[in-house]
Amino acid sequence: MKIIKYKRVAGFLFFMLFAIQLNAQKLILKYDKPASNWNEALPIGNGRLGAMIFGNPQKEELQLNEETIWAGEPGNNVPKNTFGNIEAIRKLIFDKKYKEAQDLSNETFPRQAPKDLNYGMPYQTAGSVWFDFPEHEKFSNYKRDLDIENAVTSVSYKVNGISYKREILASFSDDVIIVKLTADKKKSISFSITSTSPQVLNSVKTSENRLIFAGTSGSTDNKIGRINYVGQVGCILKGGTLTVKADKLFIDKADEVVIRIALATNFKNYKELSENPFQKSEAVLEKASQKNYATAYQNHVSAYQKYFNRVSLNLGDSPQSKKTTDVRIKEFNASYDPQLVALYFQFGRYLLVSSSQPGNQPANLQGIWNHKLSPPWDSKYTVNINTEMNYWPAETTNLSEMHQPLFSMLKDLAVTGQESAKEMYHARGWNLHHNTDLWRITGIVDGGFYGMWPMGGAWLTQHLWQHYLYTGDTAFLKEYYPVMKGAAQFYLDVLQEEPEKKWLVVSPSISPENTYQGGVGVSAGTTMDNQLVFDVFNNIINACKVLETDRNFADSVAVALKRLPPMQIGQHSQLQEWLHDWDKLNDKHRHISHLYGLFPSGQLSPLRTPELVEAAKNTLISRGDVSTGWSMGWKVNWWARLLDGNKAFKLIKDQLRPAPMESKGESGGTYPNLFDAHPPFQIDGNFGCTAGISEMLLQSYDGVVHLLPALPDEWEKGNVAGLKAQGGFEIGEMKWDKGKIISVTIKSNLGGNLRLRSHSKLKGKGLTFAKGENPNSFFKIPDIQNPIISAKAKLIGIKSPKVFEYDIKMEKGGSCTFYAEE
Repeated sequence: MKIIKYKRVAGFLFFMLFAIQLNAQKLILKYDKPASNWNEALPIGNGRLGAMIFGNPQKEELQLNEETIWAGEPGNNVPKNTFGNIEAIRKLIFDKKYKEAQDLSNETFPRQAPKDLNYGMPYQTAGSVWFDFPEHEKFSNYKRDLDIENAVTSVSYKVNGISYKREILASFSDDVIIVKLTADKKKSISFSITSTSPQVLNSVKTSENRLIFAGTSGSTDNKIGRINYVGQVGCILKGGTLTVKADKLFIDKADEVVIRIALATNFKNYKELSENPFQKSEAVLEKASQKNYATAYQNHVSAYQKYFNRVSLNLGDSPQSKKTTDVRIKEFNASYDPQLVALYFQFGRYLLVSSSQPGNQPANLQGIWNHKLSPPWDSKYTVNINTEMNYWPAETTNLSEMHQPLFSMLKDLAVTGQESAKEMYHARGWNLHHNTDLWRITGIVDGGFYGMWPMGGAWLTQHLWQHYLYTGDTAFLKEYYPVMKGAAQFYLDVLQEEPEKKWLVVSPSISPENTYQGGVGVSAGTTMDNQLVFDVFNNIINACKVLETDRNFADSVAVALKRLPPMQIGQHSQLQEWLHDWDKLNDKHRHISHLYGLFPSGQLSPLRTPELVEAAKNTLISRGDVSTGWSMGWKVNWWARLLDGNKAFKLIKDQLRPAPMESKGESGGTYPNLFDAHPPFQIDGNFGCTAGISEMLLQSYDGVVHLLPALPDEWEKGNVAGLKAQGGFEIGEMKWDKGKIISVTIKSNLGGNLRLRSHSKLKGKGLTFAKGENPNSFFKIPDIQNPIISAKAKLIGIKSPKVFEYDIKMEKGGSCTFYAEE
């Protein structure tokens, strides 16, 4: 095939292109009243520090978080002397004594943590900093917004004819919270500053014109809270005076005030608490205070936009965009508002940039935003779906660097997880179950029903391989190969031969949080487990080839891989969830774990495995649409993979309904501040929907880069730029009209064969119709066994859309443009 040379786009012009596209539609959440509760407050963050801003003119609250303020202390939670019972549970399962197996699992791992163990520590708030303006009770001309193009929130209003404004940001460049207060009349800014905290051990004092607040994290179960934190608040005034009284700062008749808040803890790593939080916070504050606000603002925006400006999305506009965000959410299902979808998509990217910076902790169940000491589900890392979902947008929406904190945590878990692998399973390598926390616990959490799932490492390590597929970074792959190998070693050792078909299966385990009979979920060879082990084994075999290492180990993995169970289609024409045909027709469970193979994995494909895809579709229809927010976010991705854009968009509409006020339930929805609701708030639904919107516009699995695979009718016209595909390919810009591509520019960061799949015919220099398997190794298709189909199943077949596939050989650093045939 002829190699085509392409012109490089100058960096400046490329940046300006994105700037023009982003500015075409302002990405702003806006409101005409203060937040009345936490779910109306606006989030800011720089990866390490987070704050929720309420915008009350009279009494402003900045509710603060620092990523390492967790209850408890270093230590794992691996129980002793449980291997014998795990062996007994296996035997009971294979003897089909399922109730007895569940009872023994519950007895071995009780629902309430034993006195000598814990079930994970909660992520906690540092408290709040308050600005009290006693004379600002009556106000007018109120505006409040969050500008996610610049990562700045602002509040403006009038009191007695004077216009006041607050700008608040979590600085990416200076690592402090910065607040700028201005008024259009001199000597008009008078207020006090103090701090409060729900932590039992906390203090507030003043020293040398600074407010200093400190505390210690909580004690939970048998763990003593040992995270110590110190916050320091400094003010720089233009005009006016600053006075100090006990636990408050008083500013009187200033023209302008810039406030900086530094916050640090004693956390060094998951096993060592040796930092000095006072010295750390003081050093950060003093350094940040050397810059004037204009410089600090510009440095912050530049550091943030380095990531955020990589992707633009325009789905059209409507008069709805002029309304406040809360009203738009209320009216979304009845009104045409494509810009709200684009805003919601970009809000997910904003949250990921703001909660997961390189060198920091991964985004937890609430990102970094939590106002409680005992938040829902402890705001931990729940790794049977939620933590993984947080990072689904990382590669596809061009935020690869945001993945780094998750990778760093995996290195830690590959160490702590050796204890659970050895002690509980007598296995090599490492594993963890369905939860972990700051201390990198790897034992069972929440007892022998919810927690008997030794697959956390299997799922998390998929992110390592995906990062390699998108970046082609062999140095990264070499660095993390031991983590991947340790996960594979664990499953080589724990796989059990089931007695009927002699397949190798994981036992005991569960299909996350679901049951197949009353109160019984523990089983062997669940479909999700089989799919996960299939990916772990394929990934390590392919990694060995890339790195030219460990051939003997790869061979032993390949032998075990061939003995994994095939997927099965059950009596209801569904994709079976368990090894046996136990699925219930009326099951509406929020977890549909056995569809992992459809997404995020790429084991199923409408064009390659139509029977399995039809069964997966039947399962989705049976489970229903409305569920928890994260579940609906996952469903958007599934329907996108099923190439049904209208159905995927229907799930987005379900998610963009106003969330109910109750704090519990499984109704999903979106809060006025665009946060996802389980309810209550969980951030994974935001990330899941952002990834889903990306999947509707671009997919890269199944051996191809698929353009506009699941475009809904309502997105008739639009354009997108910056999305990434496997193999180092990136969309320079893609335009469409009347549901069909007008033009698409694709850049290549690695070179190699680009195979395009499109629903429209394309033309362009160097395009040829594709033949055979894609020779690009980043697009290798896994060998999927033919499914076992129940005699009772009634498959009618699925209608696959007509597609066109093309190949073009690309050079590293090159770009090319294709157009629709007229």
